[in-house]
Amino acid sequence: MNELIIYSILLIALLAHLGMAMALYVKINRSKALSFHEKNKWRLKALLFPAYYWFVFKDLNG
Repeated sequence: MNELIIYSILLIALLAHLGMAMALYVKINRSKALSFHEKNKWRLKALLFPAYYWFVFKDLNG
């Protein structure tokens, strides 16, 4: 039973991570102010730490 709870929590965390990464990825792609290389850097950051970089990107780009 404990394993099921742990796996459920990990699955929810993974899904939240993917949701945040997808949302930030879409926001990066829609940004006209970023160059191709800047977009690539932000995409990598979005995949690694989406929750943290969501707020950093939001502050930089309004």
